[in-house]
Amino acid sequence: MKSSTFFALVLVIGSPAHEAGAQLAVPVAASEFAAQKPAPAPDYALSTSWAAGSAGAGASVAVPAGASPAATDPAIDVFYIHPTTFQSKTIWNQDVADTEVNAWTDASVMARQASAFNGCCRIYAPRYRQASMRGDYRNLALDLAYGDIERAFDYYIKNISHGRPFILAGHSQGGYMVAELLEKRIDGTALQGRMVAAYVIGINLVEGDFPRRYKHIPICDTPSQTGCTVQWNSVLPTADLAAIAKQYEKPFVDKYGDLSTKRTLCINPITFDRAIPIAGKELSRGAAPGDPGEGTIRPLVPMAVSARCDHGLLVVDPDPALDLKPLPGGVMHYHDFGLFYADVRDNAILRTLSYLRAHARD
Repeated sequence: MKSSTFFALVLVIGSPAHEAGAQLAVPVAASEFAAQKPAPAPDYALSTSWAAGSAGAGASVAVPAGASPAATDPAIDVFYIHPTTFQSKTIWNQDVADTEVNAWTDASVMARQASAFNGCCRIYAPRYRQASMRGDYRNLALDLAYGDIERAFDYYIKNISHGRPFILAGHSQGGYMVAELLEKRIDGTALQGRMVAAYVIGINLVEGDFPRRYKHIPICDTPSQTGCTVQWNSVLPTADLAAIAKQYEKPFVDKYGDLSTKRTLCINPITFDRAIPIAGKELSRGAAPGDPGEGTIRPLVPMAVSARCDHGLLVVDPDPALDLKPLPGGVMHYHDFGLFYADVRDNAILRTLSYLRAHARD
């Protein structure tokens, strides 16, 4: 069986994601990167360039036992961007024709993350030349990957969506891509009015990015609010919160100074309410047990995790029976979605209903 890990990036630009202890090598020249010719760019007119799309939902059709049923005729879409599943340490960007990587993407995250949104929405998930685990020239690799995502999103808007409202969702590298789309394609544009919400999970947007980076898109303050953004980063109570928080805040501090708004954005996904940052296990709707991997998602386990926002981090206490393995330092990055599978699912349903009610008279 393949390793169940998908890489958590550490960037020194923008709104970085994380992996405890990792460092980014700063390139001195682009010649080596250019010499390794990337695979051809995906053609998003082809169904093979989508993990989920017009030709079908693929692995995102999964509905684990204990989850609400899939929507039968949804009025809203989800544009979902998967995290890093390409584990090469020699190649910078994935070839989207790599069937082994695509199969692993489908098994590990399309089924376990993207499927959380099939209770509310039709799912579109592009394959893209994702940046790999290789450390050097990562900014260039990410730029290449983002170019694919931007083209996929533009293709979706022009040829697929037909004016439908949408949710943006992504985790880790996928969350980074969503954050870029929000800034470059959504904020202050006509598309902002069609965005139900953005789930930007497992990176480090900070409170001060609103309204510095995002001048028009607010933070989601309440569970039913629309047109807004949520984020969380999961760690165990044993994690060094102060040290991790300082690492996550550093890019913002380096850019804007040591402001009070430097704290990483944490929305508790059990409550989805900024006024209620602490939630006990009795409120948890259902976590997905076990590591991401092949096979059917095991039945969801309700009331199995508590969560509280502290130092801008989501401190989680999962039931040991969930059998979830942390990264070094108590980082629960791989489980940012799985811990709150039913909570995310039900919240996406709530926000879509709220959006549709508000726009019924339009």
